[in-house]
Amino acid sequence: MIAAFLILLVLIGGWEAYARLGHVDEFILPAPTQVATALWDDRGLLWHNLLVTAQEIGLGILLALALGALLAIVIHLSPTLRRVVYPLLVGSQAVPIVIIAPLLVVWFGFGIAPKLAIIALVCFFPVVVTTLDALAAVDPEQRKLLHTLDASRWQEFRWVEAPAALPGALSGAKIAVAVAVIGAVFAEYAGSSAGLGNVILQAIPQLETARAYAAVVLLAAFAILLFLLLTLAERLLVPWARRDTEWSGR
Repeated sequence: MIAAFLILLVLIGGWEAYARLGHVDEFILPAPTQVATALWDDRGLLWHNLLVTAQEIGLGILLALALGALLAIVIHLSPTLRRVVYPLLVGSQAVPIVIIAPLLVVWFGFGIAPKLAIIALVCFFPVVVTTLDALAAVDPEQRKLLHTLDASRWQEFRWVEAPAALPGALSGAKIAVAVAVIGAVFAEYAGSSAGLGNVILQAIPQLETARAYAAVVLLAAFAILLFLLLTLAERLLVPWARRDTEWSGR
């Protein structure tokens, strides 16, 4: 943690020096001190829009987790469906979200619905893939033991596969957190009247670049906060996975 903080200080110091001593206009690259000033001067505006974007990201991630885990389970339980759906799922990631976003706005309007759909689409894939991999990586000896005990398919899933998949699903959620912020900005670019993405969209043409960078800083801080919360949830919900990691590292 200390090393990361020192590296961050070095990067900020280099950024400050380049912005002050270089030949880049402050409307293109404001100095960190200017960004900090914008964070304070525009704190009311930024806080209000952060709450809007935070709600969109939180609900979007929950939607992606629910739908992604459900689809992963269905695909896992049906090899035929896996062969049909999985390639389509992979191919869908080649479609730029910036093309889909305006269409979702046309379908669902300018409310929260299209934003949740865009964020869920961005976060959906890592949840499905990590959950599927975790379900497929169950120890075969555990399956044999349950077969010996004449366990049903549901009991096998309930007692072996689901607990094994939970760490993978949470890992997918941690990946999704990072891209959810990008999805939220795209969603608000496509059509919104509030949110940090909207702040960025309006600040740049108004030459309030420091304000736009301040909004990005808040987005990054929020993503880090969500990542830390998911890490804590992982330690509380799947403590056995943490112990396995620690033992394997000895």
